[in-house]
Amino acid sequence: MSSAPKEMKGPSEEALEAPVFLDQTLRPSSWDEYVGQEAIKNNLHILITAAKERGTPPEHVLFYGPPGLGKTTLAHLIAHELGGALRATSGPALERVGDLAALLTNLGPGDILFIDEIHRLSRAIEEVLYPAMESGVLNIIIGKGPSARTLDLPLPPFTLVAATTRVADLSAPLRSRFSGGTFRLEFYSHDDIARIVKRSAGILGVEISPDAINEIAKRSRSTPRTANYLLKRARDWAQLKRAPLSKDSVSAALGMLEVDELGLTPLDRKLLLALIERFNGGPAGVSALAAALSEEPATLSEVHEPFLLQLGLIERTPRGRVATRAAYEHVGKEPPEDLTGKLL
Repeated sequence: MSSAPKEMKGPSEEALEAPVFLDQTLRPSSWDEYVGQEAIKNNLHILITAAKERGTPPEHVLFYGPPGLGKTTLAHLIAHELGGALRATSGPALERVGDLAALLTNLGPGDILFIDEIHRLSRAIEEVLYPAMESGVLNIIIGKGPSARTLDLPLPPFTLVAATTRVADLSAPLRSRFSGGTFRLEFYSHDDIARIVKRSAGILGVEISPDAINEIAKRSRSTPRTANYLLKRARDWAQLKRAPLSKDSVSAALGMLEVDELGLTPLDRKLLLALIERFNGGPAGVSALAAALSEEPATLSEVHEPFLLQLGLIERTPRGRVATRAAYEHVGKEPPEDLTGKLL
């Protein structure tokens, strides 16, 4: 006789007392907890281990790729591995040369300086950063006119870890100074996302079925940050309904968020429908699509297009964006007979 299935429970008391800053709580704190990006982890292991054996800080490292893939987490793990403090800032926050100078002069030996969205640094600040990265000195100009002189302040040995979502916007001189390596973070596999969801559910103290994990993973856009966001919203729904975190409750919760079975948002679907109905399937330029949707072109090209391309729902051609057969099927439209010609 088969035993009765184990009754699933709603959120535990521990879950109801979860920490306020959940994003920080869910961040991996060790290399073993960091799922995916194996090639990058292997390269960083060699870089860090060799530097520690020499007794010197690792060379500067640049991470790039779509948001939510773990660039900031890698910076925290590097600092933890080295035992140094992590000093974090972002490109837009460094408005004046003095802002950068204050950060650099307050670094301790072996510290990590993390600059997120580094492509948004001004050129004046970049010029100050070059000698700091290459020679470990901070060049300060004292005075003005003919009496001006340069004062070189030595800096303690440090490692710059930078992250960006738009690596092409970095100047070539700045990119070339990341001698420790420039690494692109890739989208995650379904299995890796499922492992992340299972781990996060354990940290949140909620019991979740394998089918529910799979459902969240399917709709997560191959991105850990999105997976954790969907898990938290499904947990909220289950908590208020006093229901178990099952496939049905996940589907109901994400249905309220209008996230479909492929992970598409309402704007994703509007983009596909506009391309199919208003532009006859394409080709159409991103500016024309943005105007049709009353959105910024950068929002479509940087936030929505990468995932639609990954799923094979649109294609980029020399003449513009074209909806694929899969896109027509997903929105319930009949593809035209000349679809193949559009994709050429």
